[in-house]
Amino acid sequence: MDLKSLLNKEQYEGATTVEGQVLILAGAGSGKTRVLTYRMAHMIDDLGVLPYKILAITFTNKAAKEMKDRVKALIGERAEDMWISTFHSTCVRILRREIEKIGYKKNFTIYDTSDQKTLIKECMKALNINDKDITEQEIMSKIGKAKDNLQSPASFMREHQTNFREKKIADVYEMYQKRLKENNALDFDDLIFKTVELFKTNKETLEFYQRKFQYIMVDEYQDTNKVQYELIRLLAESHKNICVVGDDDQCLVEGTLIEKSSYSKKYVWVAEDGSYLNGSFSISSGKCTFVSGMIY
Repeated sequence: MDLKSLLNKEQYEGATTVEGQVLILAGAGSGKTRVLTYRMAHMIDDLGVLPYKILAITFTNKAAKEMKDRVKALIGERAEDMWISTFHSTCVRILRREIEKIGYKKNFTIYDTSDQKTLIKECMKALNINDKDITEQEIMSKIGKAKDNLQSPASFMREHQTNFREKKIADVYEMYQKRLKENNALDFDDLIFKTVELFKTNKETLEFYQRKFQYIMVDEYQDTNKVQYELIRLLAESHKNICVVGDDDQCLVEGTLIEKSSYSKKYVWVAEDGSYLNGSFSISSGKCTFVSGMIY
């Protein structure tokens, strides 16, 4: 595959830099999907990487389908063996195979928003919480945010033990998770949260997927939250062949003052060696740190 005739200089560099940790900065309309698709095709066609050793993460099912179709147009049916999907779809696929290791059955149900509200209301009623004081929507939001930040019910309870209102939400969170498990169900936020739990509590399972996914790519990396970052970090920890694509126009510039979840203030800063910062990639040349609204 003659990539030099198909891509410009910057695109070519992104498509052919395969080993190690790679950050690609790409704004809207810059051809980042083109780079990623040719990168995958190059790895399989020219470098002999087995398709099932590649994991590519996008943020929407539409983007995932478009990416797979483009790769398929370049290398044919071999693209079907690749994992190109969203964070949640990837995690569902893993959990359908492995979830028994954390106490659920493989035929678990995924609750939608309506199911969640119904269960939250049941928990509130059991705990004598008036929805005029705390709405189910607020509780759902707090539980979702807790899962995005890798907070279990016990961790959330410890953090809010002295706050009467938040402790009520912690009580609901604890009962909600217990009843979800009794119903052999997960909510949407659980899909990534439980996959991270699976990997952290089952070393052999994590090592299996680390061996399987020797090359990982993540699109729209600036939009990742803490639990998504942790999932990718765990998977990439062994081979460290990870390529992330982010839009620097959506990043915080160096010196920006942001607020942590603990309400303390911290300035965004950049390492001179372009290393990881606070669970995010950073670069020194562009003075930009990828964060998701807060420093972890």
